[in-house]
Amino acid sequence: MSEKSMVPSRFIFCVMFISMFLLVLSSLFLLQNSSPSLIPRSVLELILVNSSSMYFIPNFKRDQIILPPYPSDDLNFQSKKGREADCQVFNSSQKTSYVGQQMNMASDSTRTLLRVFMYDLPPEFHFGLLGWKGSVNQTWPLVDNPKLVPRYPGGLNLQHSVEYWLTLDLLSSNIAKVGQPHVAIRVQNSSQADVIFVPFFSSLSYNRHSKLNEGEKVSVNKMLQDRLVQFLMGQKEWQRSGGKDHLIVAHHPNSMLDARKKLGSAILVLADFGRYPVELANIEKDIIAPYRHLVGTIPRAKSASYEERSTLVYFQGAIYRKDGGAIRQELYYLLKDEKDVHFAFGSIGGNGVNQASQGMTLSKFCLNIAGDTPSSNRLFDAIVSHCVPVIISDEIELPFEDVLDYSDFSLFVRSSDALKKGYLLNLLRSTKQGEWTKMWERLKEITHHFEYQYPSKPGDAVNMIWQQVARKIPSVQLNLHKKNRYRRSPLLVKAH
Repeated sequence: MSEKSMVPSRFIFCVMFISMFLLVLSSLFLLQNSSPSLIPRSVLELILVNSSSMYFIPNFKRDQIILPPYPSDDLNFQSKKGREADCQVFNSSQKTSYVGQQMNMASDSTRTLLRVFMYDLPPEFHFGLLGWKGSVNQTWPLVDNPKLVPRYPGGLNLQHSVEYWLTLDLLSSNIAKVGQPHVAIRVQNSSQADVIFVPFFSSLSYNRHSKLNEGEKVSVNKMLQDRLVQFLMGQKEWQRSGGKDHLIVAHHPNSMLDARKKLGSAILVLADFGRYPVELANIEKDIIAPYRHLVGTIPRAKSASYEERSTLVYFQGAIYRKDGGAIRQELYYLLKDEKDVHFAFGSIGGNGVNQASQGMTLSKFCLNIAGDTPSSNRLFDAIVSHCVPVIISDEIELPFEDVLDYSDFSLFVRSSDALKKGYLLNLLRSTKQGEWTKMWERLKEITHHFEYQYPSKPGDAVNMIWQQVARKIPSVQLNLHKKNRYRRSPLLVKAH
Protein backbone atom coordinates (compact mmCIF):
# COMPACT_ATOMS: atom_id res chain seq x y z
CA MET A 1 0.00 0.00 0.00
CA SER A 2 1.37 3.42 -0.91
CA GLU A 3 2.20 6.08 1.67
CA LYS A 4 -0.39 8.42 0.16
CA SER A 5 -3.23 5.95 0.71
CA MET A 6 -2.31 5.51 4.37
CA VAL A 7 -2.76 9.19 5.29
CA PRO A 8 -6.57 9.22 5.26
CA SER A 9 -6.67 6.03 7.34
CA ARG A 10 -4.44 7.53 10.01
CA PHE A 11 -6.51 10.69 10.00
CA ILE A 12 -9.76 8.77 10.44
CA PHE A 13 -8.26 6.69 13.27
CA CYS A 14 -7.11 9.83 15.12
CA VAL A 15 -10.55 11.44 14.76
CA MET A 16 -12.25 8.30 16.11
CA PHE A 17 -9.85 8.04 19.05
CA ILE A 18 -10.34 11.68 20.01
CA SER A 19 -14.13 11.36 19.70
CA MET A 20 -14.21 8.31 21.96
CA PHE A 21 -12.01 10.04 24.50
CA LEU A 22 -14.29 13.10 24.56
CA LEU A 23 -17.37 10.85 24.87
CA VAL A 24 -15.94 9.02 27.89
CA LEU A 25 -14.89 12.29 29.48
CA SER A 26 -18.34 13.88 29.01
CA SER A 27 -20.05 10.76 30.42
CA LEU A 28 -17.95 10.90 33.56
CA PHE A 29 -18.77 14.57 33.94
CA LEU A 30 -22.51 13.92 33.63
CA LEU A 31 -22.46 11.11 36.18
CA GLN A 32 -20.61 13.24 38.67
CA ASN A 33 -22.94 16.23 38.37
CA SER A 34 -26.25 14.55 37.52
CA SER A 35 -29.42 15.66 39.32
CA PRO A 36 -32.17 13.33 40.48
CA SER A 37 -34.21 14.41 37.47
CA LEU A 38 -31.79 12.55 35.21
CA ILE A 39 -32.47 9.28 36.98
CA PRO A 40 -35.44 7.35 35.57
CA ARG A 41 -38.59 7.48 37.73
CA SER A 42 -38.68 3.70 38.07
CA VAL A 43 -35.15 3.69 39.47
CA LEU A 44 -35.98 6.51 41.88
CA GLU A 45 -38.97 4.60 43.19
CA LEU A 46 -36.86 1.49 43.67
CA ILE A 47 -34.27 3.45 45.63
CA LEU A 48 -36.92 5.03 47.82
CA VAL A 49 -38.61 1.73 48.53
CA ASN A 50 -35.34 0.10 49.56
CA SER A 51 -34.25 3.00 51.76
CA SER A 52 -37.49 3.75 53.61
CA SER A 53 -40.49 2.08 55.16
CA MET A 54 -42.76 2.28 52.12
CA TYR A 55 -45.71 0.02 52.58
CA PHE A 56 -47.17 -2.06 49.76
CA ILE A 57 -50.67 -3.49 49.99
CA PRO A 58 -51.70 -6.58 48.01
CA ASN A 59 -53.96 -6.12 44.97
CA PHE A 60 -52.63 -2.66 44.17
CA LYS A 61 -50.92 -1.95 40.87
CA ARG A 62 -47.26 -2.84 40.84
CA ASP A 63 -46.10 0.71 40.15
CA GLN A 64 -48.22 2.32 42.87
CA ILE A 65 -46.38 3.56 45.94
CA ILE A 66 -48.34 3.54 49.20
CA LEU A 67 -47.42 5.77 52.10
CA PRO A 68 -46.40 4.20 55.40
CA PRO A 69 -49.44 3.21 57.49
CA TYR A 70 -48.63 5.83 60.12
CA PRO A 71 -49.49 9.24 58.64
CA SER A 72 -49.68 11.07 61.95
CA ASP A 73 -46.50 12.86 63.03
CA ASP A 74 -47.08 12.27 66.73
CA LEU A 75 -47.14 8.47 66.65
CA ASN A 76 -44.26 6.59 68.24
CA PHE A 77 -42.99 3.98 65.79
CA GLN A 78 -39.99 2.81 67.76
CA SER A 79 -38.78 2.06 71.23
CA LYS A 80 -36.84 4.68 73.16
CA LYS A 81 -33.65 2.80 72.39
CA GLY A 82 -34.44 2.94 68.69
CA ARG A 83 -35.19 6.66 68.84
CA GLU A 84 -31.87 7.32 70.62
CA ALA A 85 -30.07 5.45 67.86
CA ASP A 86 -31.84 7.58 65.26
CA CYS A 87 -30.67 10.74 67.00
CA GLN A 88 -27.08 9.69 66.38
CA VAL A 89 -27.77 9.64 62.65
CA PHE A 90 -29.81 12.79 62.13
CA ASN A 91 -31.54 15.37 64.30
CA SER A 92 -35.27 15.94 64.75
CA SER A 93 -35.52 18.76 62.22
CA GLN A 94 -33.96 16.51 59.58
CA LYS A 95 -36.46 13.77 60.52
CA THR A 96 -39.36 16.14 60.00
CA SER A 97 -38.01 17.19 56.63
CA TYR A 98 -37.52 13.55 55.59
CA VAL A 99 -41.06 12.55 56.59
CA GLY A 100 -42.42 15.61 54.81
CA GLN A 101 -40.65 14.60 51.61
CA GLN A 102 -42.20 11.14 51.83
CA MET A 103 -45.66 12.60 52.42
CA ASN A 104 -45.36 14.86 49.37
CA MET A 105 -44.27 12.05 47.07
CA ALA A 106 -47.73 10.63 46.62
CA SER A 107 -50.99 12.17 45.54
CA ASP A 108 -54.21 11.87 47.53
CA SER A 109 -55.22 8.77 45.59
CA THR A 110 -52.14 6.88 46.76
CA ARG A 111 -52.84 7.54 50.44
CA THR A 112 -55.32 4.70 50.40
CA LEU A 113 -54.03 1.77 52.41
CA LEU A 114 -56.94 -0.58 52.03
CA ARG A 115 -59.46 -1.70 49.43
CA VAL A 116 -62.61 -2.92 51.12
CA PHE A 117 -65.53 -4.87 49.68
CA MET A 118 -68.70 -4.41 51.75
CA TYR A 119 -71.64 -6.78 51.53
CA ASP A 120 -74.95 -5.12 50.67
CA LEU A 121 -76.79 -6.62 53.61
CA PRO A 122 -80.47 -5.62 54.02
CA PRO A 123 -81.08 -2.50 56.17
CA GLU A 124 -82.39 -4.61 59.08
CA PHE A 125 -78.75 -5.55 59.76
CA HIS A 126 -77.50 -1.96 59.97
CA PHE A 127 -79.29 1.37 59.55
CA GLY A 128 -82.70 -0.26 59.89
CA LEU A 129 -81.75 -0.87 63.55
CA LEU A 130 -81.64 2.93 63.88
CA GLY A 131 -85.18 3.24 62.57
CA TRP A 132 -84.07 4.31 59.10
CA LYS A 133 -86.35 3.33 56.23
CA GLY A 134 -85.24 3.92 52.68
CA SER A 135 -87.25 3.73 49.51
CA VAL A 136 -88.02 0.43 47.81
CA ASN A 137 -84.82 -1.53 47.09
CA GLN A 138 -82.69 1.13 48.81
CA THR A 139 -79.99 -0.56 50.90
CA TRP A 140 -78.05 2.45 52.18
CA PRO A 141 -78.94 5.99 53.26
CA LEU A 142 -77.51 8.91 51.35
CA VAL A 143 -74.42 10.09 53.21
CA ASP A 144 -73.13 12.98 51.12
CA ASN A 145 -74.76 15.42 53.55
CA PRO A 146 -73.60 14.62 57.13
CA LYS A 147 -76.58 16.49 58.59
CA LEU A 148 -78.99 14.00 57.02
CA VAL A 149 -77.18 10.83 58.13
CA PRO A 150 -79.23 8.64 60.55
CA ARG A 151 -78.11 9.30 64.11
CA TYR A 152 -76.83 6.63 66.46
CA PRO A 153 -78.64 6.49 69.84
CA GLY A 154 -76.86 8.14 72.75
CA GLY A 155 -76.22 7.00 76.29
CA LEU A 156 -74.31 3.79 76.87
CA ASN A 157 -75.22 2.61 73.37
CA LEU A 158 -72.80 5.14 71.95
CA GLN A 159 -69.67 3.67 73.56
CA HIS A 160 -69.90 0.56 71.31
CA SER A 161 -70.81 2.34 68.06
CA VAL A 162 -67.64 1.37 66.17
CA GLU A 163 -69.37 -0.44 63.28
CA TYR A 164 -71.55 2.63 62.62
CA TRP A 165 -68.55 4.90 62.05
CA LEU A 166 -66.68 2.39 59.90
CA THR A 167 -69.73 1.79 57.71
CA LEU A 168 -70.29 5.51 57.20
CA ASP A 169 -66.64 5.95 56.28
CA LEU A 170 -66.87 3.25 53.61
CA LEU A 171 -70.12 4.61 52.19
CA SER A 172 -68.55 8.05 51.80
CA SER A 173 -65.15 6.84 50.59
CA ASN A 174 -66.08 7.34 46.93
CA ILE A 175 -67.63 10.77 47.47
CA ALA A 176 -64.82 13.26 47.02
CA LYS A 177 -66.58 16.26 48.57
CA VAL A 178 -67.41 14.60 51.89
CA GLY A 179 -64.03 14.84 53.58
CA GLN A 180 -60.33 14.09 53.52
CA PRO A 181 -58.67 11.34 51.46
CA HIS A 182 -59.74 8.00 52.86
CA VAL A 183 -57.49 5.35 54.36
CA ALA A 184 -60.00 2.72 53.21
CA ILE A 185 -61.80 2.79 49.87
CA ARG A 186 -64.88 0.75 49.06
CA VAL A 187 -64.61 -1.38 45.92
CA GLN A 188 -67.48 -3.07 44.11
CA ASN A 189 -65.59 -6.19 43.04
CA SER A 190 -64.58 -8.51 45.88
CA SER A 191 -61.67 -9.91 43.84
CA GLN A 192 -60.04 -6.47 44.00
CA ALA A 193 -60.43 -6.17 47.77
CA ASP A 194 -57.87 -6.63 50.54
CA VAL A 195 -60.58 -7.26 53.12
CA ILE A 196 -64.32 -8.04 53.15
CA PHE A 197 -66.37 -5.91 55.56
CA VAL A 198 -69.54 -7.28 57.20
CA PRO A 199 -71.83 -4.29 58.00
CA PHE A 200 -73.78 -5.72 60.93
CA PHE A 201 -74.46 -3.33 63.83
CA SER A 202 -73.97 -6.16 66.30
CA SER A 203 -73.58 -4.05 69.45
CA LEU A 204 -76.76 -2.12 68.78
CA SER A 205 -78.54 -5.35 67.97
CA TYR A 206 -77.54 -6.71 71.38
CA ASN A 207 -78.39 -3.54 73.29
CA ARG A 208 -81.78 -3.05 71.65
CA HIS A 209 -82.99 -6.52 70.65
CA SER A 210 -81.44 -9.24 72.82
CA LYS A 211 -84.51 -9.59 75.05
CA LEU A 212 -87.59 -11.52 73.98
CA ASN A 213 -90.62 -9.44 73.13
CA GLU A 214 -94.08 -10.64 73.91
CA GLY A 215 -95.02 -13.59 71.71
CA GLU A 216 -91.44 -14.17 70.47
CA LYS A 217 -89.63 -17.46 70.85
CA VAL A 218 -86.38 -16.14 69.40
CA SER A 219 -85.02 -12.65 69.99
CA VAL A 220 -84.43 -10.33 67.04
CA ASN A 221 -80.73 -10.28 67.96
CA LYS A 222 -80.39 -14.07 67.73
CA MET A 223 -82.46 -14.19 64.57
CA LEU A 224 -80.20 -11.66 62.86
CA GLN A 225 -77.09 -13.57 63.90
CA ASP A 226 -78.50 -16.84 62.57
CA ARG A 227 -79.39 -15.20 59.27
CA LEU A 228 -75.96 -13.60 59.05
CA VAL A 229 -74.21 -16.95 59.52
CA GLN A 230 -76.40 -18.54 56.86
CA PHE A 231 -75.70 -15.67 54.47
CA LEU A 232 -71.93 -15.66 54.95
CA MET A 233 -71.54 -19.42 54.65
CA GLY A 234 -73.17 -19.23 51.24
CA GLN A 235 -70.91 -16.51 49.87
CA LYS A 236 -68.06 -17.34 47.51
CA GLU A 237 -65.89 -14.77 49.35
CA TRP A 238 -66.27 -16.62 52.65
CA GLN A 239 -65.78 -20.03 51.05
CA ARG A 240 -62.65 -18.84 49.26
CA SER A 241 -60.80 -17.88 52.46
CA GLY A 242 -62.80 -19.59 55.18
CA GLY A 243 -63.66 -16.09 56.39
CA LYS A 244 -60.09 -15.20 57.29
CA ASP A 245 -60.10 -12.03 55.19
CA HIS A 246 -63.47 -10.86 56.56
CA LEU A 247 -63.84 -8.04 59.07
CA ILE A 248 -66.60 -8.30 61.70
CA VAL A 249 -67.21 -5.74 64.44
CA ALA A 250 -68.38 -7.18 67.77
CA HIS A 251 -67.38 -4.40 70.13
CA HIS A 252 -69.90 -4.99 72.91
CA PRO A 253 -68.60 -7.94 74.99
CA ASN A 254 -71.95 -9.73 74.63
CA SER A 255 -72.51 -9.05 70.94
CA MET A 256 -72.39 -11.96 68.48
CA LEU A 257 -72.69 -14.48 71.32
CA ASP A 258 -74.63 -16.94 69.18
CA ALA A 259 -72.54 -16.57 66.02
CA ARG A 260 -69.02 -15.95 67.25
CA LYS A 261 -67.89 -19.58 67.22
CA LYS A 262 -68.97 -20.04 63.60
CA LEU A 263 -67.55 -16.71 62.48
CA GLY A 264 -64.46 -16.64 64.67
CA SER A 265 -62.07 -17.20 61.74
CA ALA A 266 -62.70 -13.60 60.66
CA ILE A 267 -60.75 -10.57 61.84
CA LEU A 268 -62.76 -9.35 64.83
CA VAL A 269 -62.91 -5.75 66.02
CA LEU A 270 -63.35 -5.97 69.80
CA ALA A 271 -63.19 -3.90 72.97
CA ASP A 272 -61.06 -6.56 74.69
CA PHE A 273 -60.63 -10.33 74.91
CA GLY A 274 -62.29 -10.68 78.31
CA ARG A 275 -65.11 -12.99 77.16
CA TYR A 276 -63.34 -14.81 74.34
CA PRO A 277 -61.21 -17.97 74.49
CA VAL A 278 -57.73 -17.38 73.12
CA GLU A 279 -58.24 -19.74 70.18
CA LEU A 280 -61.21 -17.65 69.06
CA ALA A 281 -59.83 -14.15 69.58
CA ASN A 282 -56.29 -12.92 70.14
CA ILE A 283 -54.07 -9.95 69.40
CA GLU A 284 -52.29 -11.74 66.55
CA LYS A 285 -55.50 -12.04 64.53
CA ASP A 286 -57.89 -9.41 65.83
CA ILE A 287 -58.10 -5.69 66.52
CA ILE A 288 -58.79 -3.75 69.71
CA ALA A 289 -60.78 -0.58 69.05
CA PRO A 290 -61.34 2.26 71.53
CA TYR A 291 -64.72 2.89 73.11
CA ARG A 292 -66.52 6.00 71.95
CA HIS A 293 -65.99 8.34 74.92
CA LEU A 294 -69.11 9.63 76.67
CA VAL A 295 -67.76 12.89 78.13
CA GLY A 296 -66.97 15.83 75.90
CA THR A 297 -63.45 16.46 74.61
CA ILE A 298 -61.63 19.28 76.38
CA PRO A 299 -59.98 21.74 73.93
CA ARG A 300 -56.22 21.89 74.36
CA ALA A 301 -56.28 25.59 75.21
CA LYS A 302 -58.83 25.04 77.99
CA SER A 303 -57.18 22.01 79.59
CA ALA A 304 -56.56 22.66 83.29
CA SER A 305 -52.92 22.61 84.39
CA TYR A 306 -51.39 20.81 87.37
CA GLU A 307 -52.10 23.66 89.81
CA GLU A 308 -55.70 24.01 88.61
CA ARG A 309 -56.55 20.35 89.28
CA SER A 310 -57.48 20.20 92.95
CA THR A 311 -58.28 16.46 93.11
CA LEU A 312 -55.38 14.02 93.17
CA VAL A 313 -57.20 10.93 91.89
CA TYR A 314 -60.70 10.41 90.52
CA PHE A 315 -63.01 7.43 90.05
CA GLN A 316 -66.76 7.43 89.57
CA GLY A 317 -68.69 4.42 88.34
CA ALA A 318 -69.99 1.01 89.28
CA ILE A 319 -68.10 -0.26 92.33
CA TYR A 320 -69.49 -3.72 92.89
CA ARG A 321 -68.55 -5.87 89.92
CA LYS A 322 -68.10 -9.57 89.29
CA ASP A 323 -65.13 -11.59 87.99
CA GLY A 324 -61.98 -9.45 87.66
CA GLY A 325 -63.88 -6.34 88.74
CA ALA A 326 -63.90 -7.34 92.41
CA ILE A 327 -60.79 -5.18 92.82
CA ARG A 328 -62.95 -2.07 92.54
CA GLN A 329 -64.69 -2.88 95.80
CA GLU A 330 -61.39 -3.50 97.59
CA LEU A 331 -59.89 -0.25 96.30
CA TYR A 332 -63.01 1.63 97.32
CA TYR A 333 -62.56 0.68 100.97
CA LEU A 334 -58.85 1.54 100.78
CA LEU A 335 -59.30 4.98 99.24
CA LYS A 336 -62.76 6.37 100.02
CA ASP A 337 -61.72 8.33 103.12
CA GLU A 338 -58.37 9.58 101.84
CA LYS A 339 -57.66 13.26 101.30
CA ASP A 340 -57.73 14.56 97.71
CA VAL A 341 -59.43 11.37 96.50
CA HIS A 342 -62.81 11.13 94.79
CA PHE A 343 -63.93 7.49 94.74
CA ALA A 344 -67.71 7.22 94.45
CA PHE A 345 -70.52 5.30 92.85
CA GLY A 346 -71.88 6.86 89.68
CA SER A 347 -73.89 6.08 86.58
CA ILE A 348 -74.75 7.67 83.29
CA GLY A 349 -78.26 8.48 84.49
CA GLY A 350 -79.34 11.92 85.60
CA ASN A 351 -76.43 14.31 85.44
CA GLY A 352 -73.83 11.53 85.67
CA VAL A 353 -71.94 12.32 82.46
CA ASN A 354 -71.60 16.02 83.27
CA GLN A 355 -70.46 15.22 86.80
CA ALA A 356 -67.84 12.80 85.51
CA SER A 357 -66.63 15.32 82.95
CA GLN A 358 -66.21 18.07 85.54
CA GLY A 359 -64.55 15.70 87.99
CA MET A 360 -62.03 14.37 85.47
CA THR A 361 -61.06 17.78 84.11
CA LEU A 362 -60.21 18.94 87.65
CA SER A 363 -58.27 15.80 88.64
CA LYS A 364 -54.61 14.98 88.11
CA PHE A 365 -55.09 11.21 87.83
CA CYS A 366 -58.09 9.10 86.77
CA LEU A 367 -58.40 5.44 87.75
CA ASN A 368 -59.19 2.89 85.08
CA ILE A 369 -59.90 -0.30 87.04
CA ALA A 370 -60.88 -3.67 85.59
CA GLY A 371 -64.62 -4.34 85.76
CA ASP A 372 -66.63 -7.27 84.42
CA THR A 373 -64.17 -7.16 81.52
CA PRO A 374 -60.61 -5.77 81.41
CA SER A 375 -61.59 -2.53 79.65
CA SER A 376 -64.15 0.26 79.94
CA ASN A 377 -64.91 3.58 78.28
CA ARG A 378 -63.60 5.30 81.43
CA LEU A 379 -60.06 5.16 80.02
CA PHE A 380 -61.08 7.12 76.94
CA ASP A 381 -63.13 9.59 78.98
CA ALA A 382 -59.94 10.26 80.95
CA ILE A 383 -57.87 10.69 77.77
CA VAL A 384 -60.17 13.32 76.25
CA SER A 385 -60.31 15.06 79.67
CA HIS A 386 -56.48 15.15 79.75
CA CYS A 387 -56.56 13.42 83.13
CA VAL A 388 -53.55 11.09 83.37
CA PRO A 389 -54.96 7.52 83.32
CA VAL A 390 -53.91 5.09 86.03
CA ILE A 391 -54.53 1.65 84.51
CA ILE A 392 -55.16 -1.15 87.02
CA SER A 393 -56.14 -4.04 84.78
CA ASP A 394 -53.61 -6.83 84.32
CA GLU A 395 -55.30 -8.45 81.31
CA ILE A 396 -56.11 -5.31 79.35
CA GLU A 397 -55.27 -4.93 75.66
CA LEU A 398 -55.08 -1.36 74.40
CA PRO A 399 -56.03 0.15 71.04
CA PHE A 400 -53.21 1.09 68.67
CA GLU A 401 -50.53 0.01 71.16
CA ASP A 402 -48.27 -1.09 68.31
CA VAL A 403 -47.84 2.59 67.39
CA LEU A 404 -48.72 4.39 70.64
CA ASP A 405 -46.62 4.03 73.79
CA TYR A 406 -49.21 4.38 76.56
CA SER A 407 -46.48 4.75 79.17
CA ASP A 408 -45.86 8.22 77.72
CA PHE A 409 -49.23 9.42 79.01
CA SER A 410 -50.45 6.78 81.50
CA LEU A 411 -49.37 4.98 84.66
CA PHE A 412 -49.69 1.20 84.92
CA VAL A 413 -50.14 -0.45 88.31
CA ARG A 414 -50.37 -4.20 88.88
CA SER A 415 -53.53 -5.24 90.71
CA SER A 416 -51.52 -6.95 93.44
CA ASP A 417 -49.57 -3.72 94.09
CA ALA A 418 -52.64 -1.49 94.00
CA LEU A 419 -54.18 -3.52 96.84
CA LYS A 420 -51.22 -2.93 99.14
CA LYS A 421 -52.16 -0.33 101.72
CA GLY A 422 -50.63 3.03 100.85
CA TYR A 423 -48.94 1.84 97.65
CA LEU A 424 -51.15 3.59 95.09
CA LEU A 425 -51.38 6.94 96.85
CA ASN A 426 -47.63 6.99 97.58
CA LEU A 427 -46.97 6.37 93.87
CA LEU A 428 -49.28 9.17 92.74
CA ARG A 429 -48.15 11.68 95.37
CA SER A 430 -44.51 11.01 94.57
CA THR A 431 -45.08 11.78 90.88
CA LYS A 432 -43.50 15.20 90.46
CA GLN A 433 -45.21 18.07 88.71
CA GLY A 434 -42.74 18.03 85.81
CA GLU A 435 -43.32 14.34 85.16
CA TRP A 436 -47.10 14.79 85.33
CA THR A 437 -46.97 17.79 83.00
CA LYS A 438 -45.00 15.81 80.44
CA MET A 439 -47.73 13.12 80.39
CA TRP A 440 -50.43 15.82 80.27
CA GLU A 441 -48.79 17.43 77.24
CA ARG A 442 -48.61 14.07 75.50
CA LEU A 443 -52.30 13.43 76.25
CA LYS A 444 -53.22 16.61 74.42
CA GLU A 445 -51.20 15.45 71.42
CA ILE A 446 -52.82 12.03 71.06
CA THR A 447 -56.45 12.77 71.97
CA HIS A 448 -57.54 12.99 68.32
CA HIS A 449 -56.64 9.32 67.79
CA PHE A 450 -59.62 8.40 69.98
CA GLU A 451 -62.24 10.54 68.27
CA TYR A 452 -65.03 8.90 66.26
CA GLN A 453 -66.57 11.34 63.83
CA TYR A 454 -68.22 11.70 60.46
CA PRO A 455 -66.72 12.68 58.13
CA SER A 456 -63.55 11.06 59.42
CA LYS A 457 -60.35 13.05 59.69
CA PRO A 458 -56.68 12.05 59.31
CA GLY A 459 -55.43 10.20 62.38
CA ASP A 460 -58.82 9.87 64.11
CA ALA A 461 -60.18 6.61 65.54
CA VAL A 462 -61.77 5.56 62.24
CA ASN A 463 -58.55 6.07 60.32
CA MET A 464 -56.49 4.38 63.03
CA ILE A 465 -58.71 1.27 62.95
CA TRP A 466 -58.40 0.97 59.17
CA GLN A 467 -54.63 1.28 59.53
CA GLN A 468 -54.72 -1.55 62.08
CA VAL A 469 -56.65 -3.66 59.57
CA ALA A 470 -54.11 -2.86 56.85
CA ARG A 471 -51.31 -4.10 59.08
CA LYS A 472 -53.14 -7.41 59.60
CA ILE A 473 -53.70 -8.15 55.91
CA PRO A 474 -50.16 -9.24 54.93
CA SER A 475 -50.12 -11.99 57.56
CA VAL A 476 -53.65 -13.07 56.58
CA GLN A 477 -52.66 -13.36 52.93
CA LEU A 478 -49.39 -15.10 53.81
CA ASN A 479 -51.30 -17.79 55.70
CA LEU A 480 -53.83 -18.17 52.90
CA HIS A 481 -51.10 -18.49 50.27
CA LYS A 482 -49.19 -21.05 52.33
CA LYS A 483 -52.38 -23.05 52.75
CA ASN A 484 -52.73 -23.16 48.96
CA ARG A 485 -49.25 -24.59 48.34
CA TYR A 486 -50.38 -28.13 47.68
CA ARG A 487 -53.83 -27.43 46.30
CA ARG A 488 -54.14 -29.26 42.98
CA SER A 489 -56.97 -30.10 40.65
CA PRO A 490 -58.22 -33.72 40.95
CA LEU A 491 -58.08 -33.95 37.15
CA LEU A 492 -54.38 -33.11 37.14
CA VAL A 493 -53.74 -35.67 39.88
CA LYS A 494 -55.43 -38.42 37.79
CA ALA A 495 -53.52 -37.35 34.72
CA HIS A 496 -50.24 -38.06 36.49
